[in-house]
Amino acid sequence: MNSQTPSSSSPLTISVIVPVKNGGSGFRKCLLALTQAMSPSNELIVVADGDTDGSWRVAEEFGAKVIRIPVSQGPARARNLGAREAQGDVLFFIDADVVPPPSAIPQVEAAFRHDPQLAALFGSYDEDPAETNFLSQYKNLSHHYVHQISNEEASTFWAGCGAIRRQIFMEFGGFDESYKKPCIEDIELGYRLKQAGYRIRLSKDLQVKHLKRWGIISMTKSDFFDRALPWTELILRDRQFVNDLNLRLSSRLSVILTYSLLLALIGGFWWPGLFAIACVLILSLLILNAPIYRFFLQKRGLWFMIQTLPWHWFYYFYSGLAFAIGLGRSLLFRHQSRKPGFSAPSRGIPDTAEPPENR
Repeated sequence: MNSQTPSSSSPLTISVIVPVKNGGSGFRKCLLALTQAMSPSNELIVVADGDTDGSWRVAEEFGAKVIRIPVSQGPARARNLGAREAQGDVLFFIDADVVPPPSAIPQVEAAFRHDPQLAALFGSYDEDPAETNFLSQYKNLSHHYVHQISNEEASTFWAGCGAIRRQIFMEFGGFDESYKKPCIEDIELGYRLKQAGYRIRLSKDLQVKHLKRWGIISMTKSDFFDRALPWTELILRDRQFVNDLNLRLSSRLSVILTYSLLLALIGGFWWPGLFAIACVLILSLLILNAPIYRFFLQKRGLWFMIQTLPWHWFYYFYSGLAFAIGLGRSLLFRHQSRKPGFSAPSRGIPDTAEPPENR
């Protein structure tokens, strides 16, 4: 353990970092909850990422240290700028559209104080999202469920409600700023931490309320272009097929079953016998995903659970499509890289991290 790492008996200071771009009324709720939970030894840093609604003024009202970026450069850049100004032992990243409970900051401080070898931790959304429309409820409950059933010894990181020791964060160069919009910059950082042998914990009792309203276009666009496609490229780059979170074996099998069902339904118009196979595939999907469907049933009732089925299978459809596109791009890139004069693009992250034995 590095001599600069505080011992389990030493007090830890927390720097809360919130990137915001046009946070609206939800941002005020986020800041109110944070300031009520903070002690005098903590600090609140808000990075206004090209906002045009005066979110930075709201942050000043709450006594936050404000950093302004004139033109939006994405949350990865915003969080990195906040981290460079932070003085705390631990950096606690919070999204501007979540409301943390009063216990959040004490939970984070206690976790790092009691476990000096812990490099990072993250929580999840709670099971009571603020928006009441179906897609917002479905999307947030899905996120909550996946995190609650996943391994506590995590294989990645989530910056919506995630904390990391400042020294380790700076050694690793922070988030990859090549991600210019909300994407998988936190997952990518988590992969680098794990590859270097650092420990990340999924703290299941650290839960925040999500305020975001999801619609058909916003949800599909975010899932496909900002999550599934770049995550596929990251998986193929680092060969990280971990049986956890959204990459569980059951999810991969569900993708195969979903595409088989689609082909059986299409082919059934020419060979009606395929409709019988389609029924078997539907039953298989129901059985394989029975735990999450029971969860939806318990939390929101039968009709809600029934409504989730086509959306859940649609999720598997575009996740599989993203993987196919990502694999095709990877093979094409590999072919081009063999050509004379080709140079691979830089990741833009300095490789300055110490190995675990030097901590």
